[in-house]
Amino acid sequence: MTGAESSSSGAAPLIDYATVSRYWSKAKASIMGPYMMDGFGFPASAGSYRFDAECEIVERLVRSAGIDSDGVVLDLGSGVGFWAEYFAQRFRKVVAIEASVTLYQAMEARCAQYANATLLNDDVLGFEPEDRYSMIFLGGMLMYLNEKDVIALLEKLTPFLEPGGIVLCRESTVRSGTLTRQGDYQVVYRSLQTYSSLFSKCGLSLEHVEINTPYFLMQMGCEIIKNWQTIAPEPLQAIPLVGGLTYRLLRMGGTMLTRFPDALGIDFPELTNHFFVLQRNSDLQAGARS
Repeated sequence: MTGAESSSSGAAPLIDYATVSRYWSKAKASIMGPYMMDGFGFPASAGSYRFDAECEIVERLVRSAGIDSDGVVLDLGSGVGFWAEYFAQRFRKVVAIEASVTLYQAMEARCAQYANATLLNDDVLGFEPEDRYSMIFLGGMLMYLNEKDVIALLEKLTPFLEPGGIVLCRESTVRSGTLTRQGDYQVVYRSLQTYSSLFSKCGLSLEHVEINTPYFLMQMGCEIIKNWQTIAPEPLQAIPLVGGLTYRLLRMGGTMLTRFPDALGIDFPELTNHFFVLQRNSDLQAGARS
């Protein structure tokens, strides 16, 4: 992965969608690839650990929001289909959108047994909603969109939310401003404050924000391995060995390890990740009046 980085407290540099598309067209159709966990020596179980732990968070957030399992879920940027399968098992219907042909084909194979899963190989910006959704799920989608398109997408989708429905986002974040990565892998990492401002522009209220602890833990491991690669000569790096050991130590330490950086006043890892639970302002106003 190559390319320059640019930090900004204002508007982020624009990312190029053609470059983003090329990157994901070559992505490995595994749980590790979309999680950006390939190449660190972690066992395949690391991807399953992170997904299972995130499922527990999503289940709790959905339950707290009172979302009815008889509803329809819209899953945008569905990747290899783990979330589409998860929603198909728990809701009346899921509509899943994925632009990468490689990842879409993997999702299609994974979800073939679910008659309640509608799968579309399409760009999310060109998708025209038809159903009414109890939940719109964006599992790491907004960070591949420029600001104006984030706003345009959310403004297009949210009128199709059922009353009381939620938008649930899971996005990688930075501590302040924005961080744009360019080159062959292009992405915009935004801070909590930046996302809150974006959501407000779309008529959405941020009802709950929560750190994605399993992401935080695995990202610590990724950045530890990256640092190891910069200081150790390549013949001595032994990435499979070091990565496997790092993963085991992280699993042993668990949530406790994620508290150390803040306690020590260290901005580590560079990237974090958060879940955002959003509701339309009009729904909240209607609830207040009733």
